[in-house]
Amino acid sequence: MKLICGPMATISHPAFRILVEKFGGCDEYFTEMINAGTLLTNGPFEKFYLNPAPVPEKIVWQLTGRLGEHMVNAAEVLVKLPGIGLDLNMGCSAPDIYRYGAGIAWMLKDISETRDMVKGVAGVVSEYNKNVSSENKKRLSVKLRLGDEDFTDEGFFLFCDMLVDCGVNLLTLHPRTKKEKLARPPRYRYCQTLKERYKGSGVSVYLNGNVRDENSYKNALIACPDVDGVMISRAAVQKPWIFRQLKACGQQETLQKNDADELQNIDLKELAISYIHDIEIYQPPEFWHTRLQRFFAYFCDNFQFAHYAQTQFLNAKNNSDLLNRIDDFFQKCPDARYIKI
Repeated sequence: MKLICGPMATISHPAFRILVEKFGGCDEYFTEMINAGTLLTNGPFEKFYLNPAPVPEKIVWQLTGRLGEHMVNAAEVLVKLPGIGLDLNMGCSAPDIYRYGAGIAWMLKDISETRDMVKGVAGVVSEYNKNVSSENKKRLSVKLRLGDEDFTDEGFFLFCDMLVDCGVNLLTLHPRTKKEKLARPPRYRYCQTLKERYKGSGVSVYLNGNVRDENSYKNALIACPDVDGVMISRAAVQKPWIFRQLKACGQQETLQKNDADELQNIDLKELAISYIHDIEIYQPPEFWHTRLQRFFAYFCDNFQFAHYAQTQFLNAKNNSDLLNRIDDFFQKCPDARYIKI
């Protein structure tokens, strides 16, 4: 079973991948959304989005945009980069993304427009694969939801059939509708049904949604025993070691003693400081504040006094102030520094 780190805006960048890799990493890392139009106009920050460090071979480049022509042209840029392949974002339901005509909007547009875009991108990937060795061929995937609130099973599965017919090799399904929030249980049965629908076709299916620990991971696999992978996003920000834990629970044998000893005590202060350091290396100064705020909004949930830590860290004026606040927090709350897993 593959374990995949999902795409998250302001999170899925080299500094975060470095953090996850400290605990053994995962099988694939999806990047945060890369805007096709901005990529094609050589935006000033695009080089930061295109940095595949520290594991170029595990990268999946996620592409977003509202115009099919831009998506196809941007695919010609991304397909030449290191990594596993390209992913088309049809699942983001954030209002600003949807209203822009990107993300889940591609599931709701006229089907011919979406089909033409997917065919165009698939053609770019296919043409690239003709000229490379088998081990360097790129995969085309789509991350999607069930659709709008009035979706039907027939319409959803026909849409997926269209994607597969156009050349998509992998479907990652977050089984909620456009407006359904995280509090609503995901409808995992659709992931299993997709896998059964494309059995023997070479099309893979990943499950995404609500996997946050060993119990929820096991429950997801009970509901969807045949999926090819499980994608985890927010839980990986709070617990960058979650993939290590899930790999262990997916095996019959226990961790070797030295591995278990290594994971008994995690120094949260050291991890926080090293993450700030890597943000300063791999992100432009203009991004530091928002990237760190988003990270600590989740990471602070590890602390006994999580709300206090979030308030202190998220209100830091700059990185120097943040480091001072981190030092002050652990002086006041020394028992929060280490976590046992």
